[in-house]
Amino acid sequence: MYKICLVEDETDLLAVVKMYLEKAGYDVVTFTKGADAIAYIGNPVDVWILDIMLGDDVNGYDVIKAIREKYPLVPVIFTSARDQDLDRILGLELGSDDYITKPYSSKELVLRVNNIIKRVYQSTDSKIINYLDYTIDVDKRIVSVKDKPIKLTTLEFDLLLLLVENINKSFSREDILNAVWGNDYFGSDRAVDDLVRRLRKKMPLLNVNTIYGYGYRLL
Repeated sequence: MYKICLVEDETDLLAVVKMYLEKAGYDVVTFTKGADAIAYIGNPVDVWILDIMLGDDVNGYDVIKAIREKYPLVPVIFTSARDQDLDRILGLELGSDDYITKPYSSKELVLRVNNIIKRVYQSTDSKIINYLDYTIDVDKRIVSVKDKPIKLTTLEFDLLLLLVENINKSFSREDILNAVWGNDYFGSDRAVDDLVRRLRKKMPLLNVNTIYGYGYRLL
């Protein structure tokens, strides 16, 4: 059974989301304070769901920084009542795998968790892909350049895999949203541009070509 750690200071919302996740078959641990969540780091967790604004002096950004120090690859989903690009971009820069704005549907959140679980823990692929100096282990979801590992989030790895498996193929932003986030994603396609920017920053040798007004392709 996969374990989800839900960090949310709105107790009513926390109870509802916990119920939906448990009905979906997950083991759920909950916290309302960031300090308590940080204290729990070290226990096995398959997915973290973090609210940005919490009930103490420790916010979601503090929690993800502490998580990433020990677990650079464990999936993290940010939630926030503030629909601001800065929040979303900062969360992604700190290594979150997804971002959902309040108010959100508990069913949508469960679907996003399901998608991440399938991508990260239930992959049946077992192959190595080489692109320039990069080596991509599809099964272990590990990327390296000249034997030096590159830390990618779940979404960054999924975008990379989509591109390297389809070199020279053009993808619209909607194509990428459906392939990487899933058909149930309801956010803006600007998330695609943010994701491409982050991937380019971490893997500068990638020749990702921008097709203005349309999308992207890898050359």
